[in-house]
Amino acid sequence: MNIENRDLLATCWTWAGNAAPARGTERSPIPMAERLDAVASAGWEGVGIVHADLAEIASTTGLPTLRSMLDDHGIKHVELEFITNWWTTGEQRRESDAMRDDLFEAAAVLGATTLKAAACLQAFGETSVDRERFASAFDELATRAGSHGLRVAIEPMPMSNLPSIIDGVAFIKDVGNPHGGLCIDTWHVHRSGTDYRKLAEIVPVEHVFVVELTDADAEVVGPLWEDAVDRRRIPGLGSIDVAQFVAEMHRAGWRGHWGVEIISEEHRHRALDVAVNLTREKTLETIASADQLLDRAAGRNAGVPQHI
Repeated sequence: MNIENRDLLATCWTWAGNAAPARGTERSPIPMAERLDAVASAGWEGVGIVHADLAEIASTTGLPTLRSMLDDHGIKHVELEFITNWWTTGEQRRESDAMRDDLFEAAAVLGATTLKAAACLQAFGETSVDRERFASAFDELATRAGSHGLRVAIEPMPMSNLPSIIDGVAFIKDVGNPHGGLCIDTWHVHRSGTDYRKLAEIVPVEHVFVVELTDADAEVVGPLWEDAVDRRRIPGLGSIDVAQFVAEMHRAGWRGHWGVEIISEEHRHRALDVAVNLTREKTLETIASADQLLDRAAGRNAGVPQHI
């Protein structure tokens, strides 16, 4: 077996039911206890939790209770999502700083080590941001995170000011903060036009904090943002080569757990137990296929060409 770490983390939308980014309150309509029962029964090792759900829990049952629930359900990996507008000024920045502080507090209680951060998304009106200001603000955010024993993973997206993984790698290297790294997502890498087969050359694995798997249609349907949040597919049920992505990230040196991010209208309306079981089953099949690709590349199967 090449890929020994097959722990899977359900990112915040994968196990949220009918909730979506930038839609309403972003809170899941499903009680946390029911959600944890579903992911634990399906065998997931980790979960991502969005700020809106954390804020609701902090003001009701309390974060220590959530920590006990996570422990009782055998959850080993916790990631917190999703810091936005950290490079802005005025009221937007004040709101972002309040979210940041909430996430820092939650991470300390829940045992999370990584927070995810957005780049500047063109879908929400701001088409550009000064590069120097953006880098300085991320450096500050990463330093603050480091002082709390945390890391921040920024996610390059084709509809953002970091439109490709190449741009993301250059940015992280320029900032040079050990507490700031990358979230690399199958969908964003594919939609940016980056060839998965080049990932091992492009990506310095020491700068990668989070890797996320998803699938998609062969072509973008509608605006790019809508394609990202309404039409993703479970790995193996779309048209992009997720197994190739997994194999190449392994070749690049990734040995961490695998996040799985399914954001779609179809997925939001699946029964929760169906959603988390089907997603886990198909993702593990995809990782197994990636392992076979690595076997063939190493020439361990007779008569198979020596490439992935």
